[in-house]
Amino acid sequence: MQSFELLSQKFALHFEKPHFPAEPASLYLPNEYFLKLGGKRVRPVLCLMGNELFDDIREDAWDVAAAVELFHNFTLIHDDIMDKAPLRRGMETVHTKYGENTALLAGDVMLVKAYDYINRIDGSYLHSILQLFNQTARQVCEGQQWDMDFEKREMVKLDEYLRMIELKTSVLLAASLKMGAILGGAGERNQNLLYEFGRKLGIAFQVQDDYLDAFGDPQKFGKQVGGDILANKKTFLLIHAMESASAHQQKELSNLLTGNEAGKIENVLKIFRDCKVDEWALQLKNKYLDEAFAHLEDIAVLSKRKQPLKELAQFLVQREY
Repeated sequence: MQSFELLSQKFALHFEKPHFPAEPASLYLPNEYFLKLGGKRVRPVLCLMGNELFDDIREDAWDVAAAVELFHNFTLIHDDIMDKAPLRRGMETVHTKYGENTALLAGDVMLVKAYDYINRIDGSYLHSILQLFNQTARQVCEGQQWDMDFEKREMVKLDEYLRMIELKTSVLLAASLKMGAILGGAGERNQNLLYEFGRKLGIAFQVQDDYLDAFGDPQKFGKQVGGDILANKKTFLLIHAMESASAHQQKELSNLLTGNEAGKIENVLKIFRDCKVDEWALQLKNKYLDEAFAHLEDIAVLSKRKQPLKELAQFLVQREY
């Protein structure tokens, strides 16, 4: 079994070739530009790791991994438009650099290219891979819509937020692993256990992300903490604070969220700490991580084959940036 770092390097080399024709350059250059911005490539590498958990990595797994990465980048291009985000990984977003209409088309054609890669795989796997890929694509869109809906609502319940995160973030991690397992010849029970491992890991990952935005070390986190607070984003932390705060604290929190006065971040964080939201978030993260590891443990393969996935999971949810 290869480590995430090694597989990530191999995938980067495999993926760096041009994916689109030369013309019209006004459509395809924006996509090549966006793909060169890089990223951790976690999802495609999970597909490769899911395959290698059960067998040597098949050629088909590289094509499915490429499809997963293209799909993920398609969602990012469209998310940036919806969020009106000027930067992605410190560089101009596609719609900022090339215009919104081109960004919409560029995202669309990136999704089409993802299906081209899936269409290359062995026909005996095509139906099950396509079914899972399409289900996941639909769920990610549902999650994004819920996220936008929540922005207009004053209150969001924890179970609603969990479902949104599961759809927007977790299912693609889970499906990437399961598609690799399908190609590796895993039985249905092992496929589903690996999917659940990815789903729970995705939730733990988001809890850590929300936690770092509020309580992370700016030097390690790489950006100002409290961005979610300034944007009034519904996060695990805010939802739990609103549910556990006293009536006085709830009123104070509501007033802070509707204003933009100096000290907003510090005052919200004080309420978070008074409500012990920081401690609760770490407990919640560990709960989902423990459940993820329990699913991984139940998979019927040798323990040493699971080690790279365990190490990656620990890194993703215990990172400080």
